[in-house]
Amino acid sequence: MRAGAFRDLWAMIPSLNDEDKIYGSSGKDVRALTVDLFCQRTYAYIHNHEGFGYCEPGEYEERETHMTTLSTKRGSSWFQLYLFSMLLVLLAGCASTQPHQPSPFFLTEKEIETHGRKTWYDRIMDADPGSTSFVIAGDYQERPPRKIAVLPFVDEGKGTYLIDKISIKTRDKEELTKWSWTHTNRVRRAFAGDLATREFVLVPLLTVDAVLAHHGITDRDKLNAVPPEELGRWLGADTVVYGELLSYEAYYLFFLSAWRVSARVRMVSTLDGHEIFSCTSRRFDSTFRPAIAPIDFAINSFSSLIHLRDITLARTEYEVGREIVLRLPRAQRNISELQAVTKEETRGSDIGHQKEKND
Repeated sequence: MRAGAFRDLWAMIPSLNDEDKIYGSSGKDVRALTVDLFCQRTYAYIHNHEGFGYCEPGEYEERETHMTTLSTKRGSSWFQLYLFSMLLVLLAGCASTQPHQPSPFFLTEKEIETHGRKTWYDRIMDADPGSTSFVIAGDYQERPPRKIAVLPFVDEGKGTYLIDKISIKTRDKEELTKWSWTHTNRVRRAFAGDLATREFVLVPLLTVDAVLAHHGITDRDKLNAVPPEELGRWLGADTVVYGELLSYEAYYLFFLSAWRVSARVRMVSTLDGHEIFSCTSRRFDSTFRPAIAPIDFAINSFSSLIHLRDITLARTEYEVGREIVLRLPRAQRNISELQAVTKEETRGSDIGHQKEKND
């Protein structure tokens, strides 16, 4: 149904005032005739303009006989319900038959700088969402990072599993080492995954690990002993990221439970060794379920304990990486250069294909 159909149909409804209560020769209230007239005109409009449906001879008269039995006084619920139902049916017809308008690609995104950042309202609704502090080099926009290698993160917690600052799992030295690598690599992947969606080229994490292992860089001390300029030459990157896992623990006190994950990253240029960006993010994923009655106390304490699931921990890790990357300004120079290079490469590729076809 075309867009102007509603305006045409609405104009068909005769208007009445309280003073205009007139009765026809058949004794019907004019308002009843109004309903009949709207019905008849609506069906006629659809039949003549849209080709939908068909009305047999005498059907309008039958509808008139039926509709005059309805109470149609001003304010009548039947009268209002009928008109409302008819408009809903016509609305559904218009929505389903309008031609599809394709939406174009490559437009300027809205709220790209603020989407996903916690507001004051989020900080009220979320129980202690944490904090993030960061420092950006003054020449960031003039000399933004282009190709980034995220180095292995180091663990300040030594791989222990803590609840309320108490280690509840007994692990030997080898297990602690493995869990330390696991914890740091989880946060490292969360950070690198979000960074990969931005206007930078990332060296794959597996490539970074393989290159460092090849050069015998197997722990924090050996990594820190290599200058950033040397790391950049090994990895083919103009920027490297150092990361530290500051906390990785759980809290539980009957009604309250929370995961806490904190990390710090430093983005360093491999051209001259200056620090481009640094950020520390501390995140909580917590729940609070107060209760007074003994049965509610037991239920809520158990429900709060269930909150300390692995999937909740994974979300907290992701929040740390996301919050850090959100603080990294958009590198407009990278965006412009990447678009220009891509256009040039595409043009050259098209010319090459055209030559091959001509040959």
